[in-house]
Amino acid sequence: MPEADVLYSDVKFTKSRDEANGTATHSDDTTYSEVKSAKTAKLPTPSTELPVPQQQVVSNGRSTNTSEKVAMAVLSVLLAVAVVALAYTTYKNVQTTEDLRKLTAKYEAVKKNLTERNCHANPIILNQSCYSDGKTCLKCETGWEKFETKCYNFSTKKFLWSQSRAECEHQGGHLVKIDSRNEQAFLELKLRDKMDNAEDKFWIGLTDAKDEGTWLWADGSPLNKSLTFWSGNEPDDWTGEDDDGEDCVRMGEKGGAKDLKNWFTKSCKIRHKHICERDADIGQTKCA
Repeated sequence: MPEADVLYSDVKFTKSRDEANGTATHSDDTTYSEVKSAKTAKLPTPSTELPVPQQQVVSNGRSTNTSEKVAMAVLSVLLAVAVVALAYTTYKNVQTTEDLRKLTAKYEAVKKNLTERNCHANPIILNQSCYSDGKTCLKCETGWEKFETKCYNFSTKKFLWSQSRAECEHQGGHLVKIDSRNEQAFLELKLRDKMDNAEDKFWIGLTDAKDEGTWLWADGSPLNKSLTFWSGNEPDDWTGEDDDGEDCVRMGEKGGAKDLKNWFTKSCKIRHKHICERDADIGQTKCA
């Protein structure tokens, strides 16, 4: 039962006379009386649930907002990392594809080279070498010798330069045009055995008869100045044999030429053997 409140009240007593003496007496004492009274109103029963402080609610709200911001920041970082990783992976994939393409090209080149060597070495496939697909072979007719994709005919009769050109065209070719060092090496080696003596040289399709000093092949294409095989002081345009000088080119060294340099100018009116050239034919024989 709740304890009653205590109420205090001041009780003051007035002056009184001493009836016996006829004098008044003073009393400064104050007497307090204690009066207890019970409250009429019933006090509320305290609740067993503690109220959540307002400060805590506010604090929880701020904490929630901070957590969301942190989560968003983490997601942004992860997304950025994923984008960078994807870009790097794409770059590496492109690079790998390019490397694979180059390796494939190298493989095909090596494969072609080995296949052609196999055709050259096979005694059954004479004057032939394998075509690019590794199955069909290139071949030359009887009397023509094969090198790479060309066929060559070394004449046994002697003609003027202009007659030699006509003879080659009649056979479906042209006076030889030398396009590479490998081709020059092939011809230089062949002529060593085909020449009877030092002057038994062969016409090639090179001349400056149209314009002195301007060397052109028989097909009209200009001479590549970085790919020439002049011997010694050639071209010298010597006029001791012909007043018109030396406007046509022959090649060959019986004992072999140093650094393949065996081109010599000569009067176009002199008779020499010649070298004809034409494309090899595609044969039906398959390479082993």
